[in-house]
Amino acid sequence: MNPALQGYVAAVLEEVPDGDRARVAGELSAVERLLDANADLRAALTDVAVPGPTRRAVLAEVLEGKVAEAARRAAAFAVGAVRVQEVSAAVTWVAHRARQLSDGRVIEEEALAHRDARTRVGGYATAVFEELPASELEEIEDELFRFARTVADVPALRSALADRDVPVTERQGIIADLLAGKVRPATLRLVRYVVAGGRARDFAGTLEWLVERTAEARGWRVARVRAGQEVDGPERRRLEETLSRLAGSPVELQVTLDPTLLAGVDVEIGDLRLDATARGRLERLREHVMAGGWQDRQAASGGTDRQGADGAGSAAQRERSDG
Repeated sequence: MNPALQGYVAAVLEEVPDGDRARVAGELSAVERLLDANADLRAALTDVAVPGPTRRAVLAEVLEGKVAEAARRAAAFAVGAVRVQEVSAAVTWVAHRARQLSDGRVIEEEALAHRDARTRVGGYATAVFEELPASELEEIEDELFRFARTVADVPALRSALADRDVPVTERQGIIADLLAGKVRPATLRLVRYVVAGGRARDFAGTLEWLVERTAEARGWRVARVRAGQEVDGPERRRLEETLSRLAGSPVELQVTLDPTLLAGVDVEIGDLRLDATARGRLERLREHVMAGGWQDRQAASGGTDRQGADGAGSAAQRERSDG
């Protein structure tokens, strides 16, 4: 099943109170039957000319006021997240997952490849972000970023959270002990799902990727900046403006000091990499020299230098002879 749908449905259904799970499961089964019985609706949701967001909006409008909000959200997202050939199967899968949860089953997410696992976490984040006002996203982004730095800086913690032999519940317990009551509930949900829905060995990387997704949800792009020296207010604003023009959208800076860079900044925005550090310039100069630039210049001037040396030698001989 589509990884983004897996994550999205996990986020939506986990928020359904235990007493309402049977109802939501029944309503999703009813949506499944509706698609089988209503040819016009099925045709609209499986038309290859209709883009996914439109399909989602159509089903969301059809279900408005007729089912619980969780059922409406899950079913609507399902028809928009998959190819038209998979629409019916996606709704069936969502209904089945809801029935499993209503029966009290504990569901463990299947292992996925690196990209699919991150996509699943992204689907979960999408559902979480939809429930939040935009004003909270900045705080969540900052909390995720700080925890990602903590994981990166504490090898024992990083090792424990990236150990796939440690049960998911134990790793989630570690996270709860560290973060419960110290971050927003949405932040805790996201980090816990990185354990459940992501790849263990990519825990730290997925956290950093999730920081970018949170920034994108705010309409921003994250620029990771390593600076050789402190980036002050005016310089920070100029850097933000420059990088925003390069990225084509507003950019938020996340600055880390790295004295080994000597001066300047090293910037990453998604796949874009800019090295404007003194160390980078020195390394490029060294590569140029080692590639033969210096030797070539020496060879080019060698004849002249030898002639000059020979001439100087002859002049010295004449001086000695004259003397």
